[in-house]
Amino acid sequence: MSQGIPQGWYGASATAAPPREALSGLLRCDVCVVGGGYTGLSAALHLALAGARVILLEAETVGFAASGRNGGQIHTGFRKEQSELESWLGRQHARELWELGAESKALVRELVHTHAIDCALKDGLVIAAHRMSAAHALEREAEHLASQYGYTQLAMLDAARTEAELGTRVYPASRFDSGGGHLHALNFARGLGRAAETAGAVLFEHSRVLALDEDKAGVNARTAGGTISSDQVVLACDAFSGALAPQLAPYIGQLESFIVATAPLDEALYARVLPSDAAVADTRHVLDYYRKSEDRRMLFAGRESYWRVPKDVAGMVGPRMAHVFPALTGVAIDYAWHGTVGITRTRMPHLGRLSKRMLFAHGYSGQGVALATLCGKLMSEAALGKPERFDVLARVPAAPFPGGQLLRRPLVAAALAWFKLLDALPG
Repeated sequence: MSQGIPQGWYGASATAAPPREALSGLLRCDVCVVGGGYTGLSAALHLALAGARVILLEAETVGFAASGRNGGQIHTGFRKEQSELESWLGRQHARELWELGAESKALVRELVHTHAIDCALKDGLVIAAHRMSAAHALEREAEHLASQYGYTQLAMLDAARTEAELGTRVYPASRFDSGGGHLHALNFARGLGRAAETAGAVLFEHSRVLALDEDKAGVNARTAGGTISSDQVVLACDAFSGALAPQLAPYIGQLESFIVATAPLDEALYARVLPSDAAVADTRHVLDYYRKSEDRRMLFAGRESYWRVPKDVAGMVGPRMAHVFPALTGVAIDYAWHGTVGITRTRMPHLGRLSKRMLFAHGYSGQGVALATLCGKLMSEAALGKPERFDVLARVPAAPFPGGQLLRRPLVAAALAWFKLLDALPG
């Protein structure tokens, strides 16, 4: 088994990426994008398509962090249910958010098809209820979305139909979303990078931004090898935003998520587990999520942590996978890896302005494939003087995590332990 590839199976199976130079010297552009994940790549692509001179700076390589390590799932909406958003923000604001959420899914599919990104995009996502009370909540929300928003792509599945679709008996019910989907996370990121360069953006790798300095002429992004001077900066660092903008640190948390990829399954076993070939996430606070890969593996993630990364990721995740799929007990695990997810206290993306010249977006809370791609586009619009759609998300109130720098991690770790207890309760 390989744990030596930072992006695990994604890194081993991805389409080869072109080598890119590190920044050297002084350059000028209209917009400097900091971060080479989905947010930054989408921003760079849309800025370049609009005719802006754009330079992107990435500390490692394109898609190196969460964008190249995640579950590849495309969800409908946000981590908060639409009915919750209505109660919190009012129906008008909630409806505007719904429309943006719907656009995020369509945008991913549009970019994949328009730019011929080879990322194994497939339709279908299942939310699996870990207990009946969760199933009832899923059904109520499906009825609400159908009656109030005309979204009829959700279908409730009872225990028997869930077993038929997923190949497991651990769930009492589930909800199938034909509007959701999944893809090869790293290939999608690399495809966005190639599309951005084709559109005219310049991408530098191994170019960690050390400081952002603003003066009357614009903003200077300094790396070890050079400086980019620009009229606008798009900060797209998600979980790591606080490193460059300390004022954002209280609003963004870091959650470690762990994933394994089995050895390729034989034909009979491949057909037996997850026969629907949908992506799946369950309703636990500390959730499991999984899908099958195009080369016949099971990719299974679970056992999240706010505190540490274990030495044996496979030893931690493997038993959970075997609980959900007993048929996979003893199956070899070829790859095990982890990634840092940017989360917010509200579980909603956090967008805003550090100044008139600097925009930021982060905190997709596990749903970044679609939402980060959308937020990159929204920041490109705002940087070009059309902030109306960006402001729909920027108006969502943000809440800091408690505890400050000293007590924050122990408090959040305690909260995670509490959530695990809640997940174990009957109901």
